[in-house]
Amino acid sequence: MSTKGNKGFINHGATCYLNSALQCLSHIDILSDNDFKSEIIKYKRNNSPLADEWLNIQNQMWQDEGNNSINSSNLIELLLKKNFHVINIDKITYSSNFYNTREFNQNKNYTFIKCDINSNKIKNILFKYKPSCIFNLAAETHVDRSIDNPGDFIRSNINGVYNILECFKKYYEKYQKTKLIHISTDEVYGDVLKGRSDENYSYKPSSPYAASKASSDHLVYSYVRTYGLPAIITNCSNNYGPKQHPEKLIPKLIYNIVNNKSLPIYGKGLNSREWIYVKDHCEALLQVYKKGKIGEFYNIGSNKNLNNIQICETLLKISQHLINVKSKVKIKFVKDRPGHDIRYALNSNKIKKKLKWLPKTNFANGIKKTFKWYLDNKNYYKSLSKKDIVKRLGTK
Repeated sequence: MSTKGNKGFINHGATCYLNSALQCLSHIDILSDNDFKSEIIKYKRNNSPLADEWLNIQNQMWQDEGNNSINSSNLIELLLKKNFHVINIDKITYSSNFYNTREFNQNKNYTFIKCDINSNKIKNILFKYKPSCIFNLAAETHVDRSIDNPGDFIRSNINGVYNILECFKKYYEKYQKTKLIHISTDEVYGDVLKGRSDENYSYKPSSPYAASKASSDHLVYSYVRTYGLPAIITNCSNNYGPKQHPEKLIPKLIYNIVNNKSLPIYGKGLNSREWIYVKDHCEALLQVYKKGKIGEFYNIGSNKNLNNIQICETLLKISQHLINVKSKVKIKFVKDRPGHDIRYALNSNKIKKKLKWLPKTNFANGIKKTFKWYLDNKNYYKSLSKKDIVKRLGTK
């Protein structure tokens, strides 16, 4: 029997015995083994209702605390279109959502493995599948959560990266046709009140989240210099687009607009961020994989800054053409986040010149596509815990 836990289902009437039985079954090692799941997926491709329902049950029940992937499903979608074989490793947390990956289950080039990046199983996975590249998008990412529970961010973003590096080091000793791309954030630079931060700009993180990512960046680079590991580090601006958890600003605002709720904006709403459409970010990562130089840092941004009031006004304008906006949908200024940085802004000239990458999606088109995706995929919100959508965090 496994020692891992799961969330189970809410009991509706006399369903407690069924709930208990399902939890017991899901803890049996052979039924949660990755090879067994692969066989189940094969049956699913042959339209087996039993296999389909068992996968659905497993996907809904397992909800651990820990690592999550930022927009990893968008990158998976791109890689599969390019005919790569993709191994998706995810611990499955509150922000992981199988709705985002449901379309991949029929793809023979897609394999999902439930695993914590702090686990020694990472090494076994590397030696079994022999990947030519690791994209490390596993991280705790929400700044407000890092204020409430910084320990989770230390365990995932620092300790987890250390474990990946140790496992990768052993793997690289035997299989040298590989590389690691570590995905990080513009928040490591802290406030950039004037101009734009290039790759030589000093790190000055303000939040526990940003500090944990800065630590992981330094750790990865140290393994490049000390052990000769083939790794590249990218620092990206704020992403927006499909499949983003509504703890983030834009999907939260869209959710509130659709559900006739006020639009909470921190402080005076003048905090400025650089916004990049997620699919452009994914294209940049693919270009880094193809042409990036080992040991280098690459900023990935759009050069488009907007403050939070401007984001609200843009979404409200779009919504008037798509839905009937009701009376409660108004900007509501709330208590600011502790240590809230005023402005982030990247200089992305290096990746544009050296790797010949440019963002393709302007904000006006990207935000319209984003709003429409959430309207067309209302079941996405239904698959999440409501408290994770509406609860305010980071006020300590």
